[in-house]
Amino acid sequence: MSNVIVSEVIMSRVGMLGSIILNRPKALNALTHGMVVSITEALTAWEQDDAVQTVVISGAGDRGLCAGGDIVGIYRSAKDGSGDAERFWRDEYRLNSFIARYPKPFVAIMDGIVLGGGIGISAHASLRIVTERTKVGMPEVGIGFAPDVGGTLLLARAPGELGTHLALTGAMATGADAIALGIADTLVQSGELPALLVELQTEAAGAVIARHSTPAPPAPLDAARGWIDAAYAGDDARGIVARLAASEVEDARSAASTILSKSPTSVSVALAALRRVTPESTLDDVLEQEYRVGLRFLEGTEIVEGIRAQVIDKDRNPAWSPSSLDGVTREQVEHYFAPLGERELDLDASDRSTT
Repeated sequence: MSNVIVSEVIMSRVGMLGSIILNRPKALNALTHGMVVSITEALTAWEQDDAVQTVVISGAGDRGLCAGGDIVGIYRSAKDGSGDAERFWRDEYRLNSFIARYPKPFVAIMDGIVLGGGIGISAHASLRIVTERTKVGMPEVGIGFAPDVGGTLLLARAPGELGTHLALTGAMATGADAIALGIADTLVQSGELPALLVELQTEAAGAVIARHSTPAPPAPLDAARGWIDAAYAGDDARGIVARLAASEVEDARSAASTILSKSPTSVSVALAALRRVTPESTLDDVLEQEYRVGLRFLEGTEIVEGIRAQVIDKDRNPAWSPSSLDGVTREQVEHYFAPLGERELDLDASDRSTT
């Protein structure tokens, strides 16, 4: 490993615990390609190491586990056509799949901010811990993209239309919401985490987590199920916005305004992606679909314009094209899901290689 990779991810083994710490706190531990490769290598080695009984992933600093992928790198790749973003996603999605089928207890500490790619390295784990400080979300529609890293599977299988609401608004949810959504398992107070991590070095993960867990408070999203389920039904984004805008509930009208500020193409594609998830869909199926969608976004203008407005120029004034949901055709949306031919991801349970 290079020094850069080592500094961005801290790997260690103490007792029976293999620890992965994302170490870019100033960037809210956003994932780079090198970090993805490094994590995959560690998990592969520990899978065969009988001394490692549990693996834990956490983030350096006190702001969050991970704010997502390195979108500045994706912006540059989309601009120069280098293929770096394609390679990053290929290895990132393989890692997401690997985590989901990891044969040892994999504990994800979803403390603080957990967005986008941070969901991909935590919500597919076997033991998912949130805290009173947790804020989770898939905000991709705000940067001209769509939920990925298996997020469309998680959101599609959330109760009612809660996942649709989060996907189309890009809103963040609490730790209690994350449990209600099915993307986390238990709540541990942040002050308990240091002791929990020490005990994982010598004790079985399930027992340690049970000892430190506490009942989650009521999930705010549960209280909103009534208007969310009614408004977000169906597969027409324009109809969803119209129902939200006409609602007597202030939060619903606010959601309509929020959706209208996002990329119309991204909103339409995100909704279509969720509706394509069936009871038979596997995580690998969804990751392969998300890969097709991602490469189509790289070919277009939305992701470049979205990242420019939010991160590069920071004017918060993206010029979306088309500029409204009325301008997005069904044919345009379908194009995002078209087969890639030889460029398909084609995940396989035995494929853990990186490129």
